[in-house]
Amino acid sequence: MLRIAGINVPDDKRIEISLTYVYGIGLSSAAKILDELEISKLKKTKDLSEEEQKKIRDYIEKKVRVEGELKHLIRSNIKRLKEIGCYRGTRHQKGLPARGQRTKTNTRTVRGNVRRTMGSGRVKTEKT
Repeated sequence: MLRIAGINVPDDKRIEISLTYVYGIGLSSAAKILDELEISKLKKTKDLSEEEQKKIRDYIEKKVRVEGELKHLIRSNIKRLKEIGCYRGTRHQKGLPARGQRTKTNTRTVRGNVRRTMGSGRVKTEKT
């Protein structure tokens, strides 16, 4: 079983898909990594040799920001935006979308699925 940055990568999937289980590696960056290391994208993770596993592990550790380091970088960037008081920072503080999305509808995921319209919290009355 291949282990990268503290994450167990699934054995039964293609290596290109398996690498996406690591936070910070998407499909395009996984493809780029495999092209650079000259490893076939069609190989299953369990079919990789020890040498290929070591190549992938070393490359990701040295050249790609993943998992904890990436999360720390993102957190510090958001903290900086809040400290300087820019628009995006204030949107993060208020828990609203920061990238220009509309807020009249469609912000359920950012707000935590809170329904803030007049009839949404109403309890149904029983008819007797």
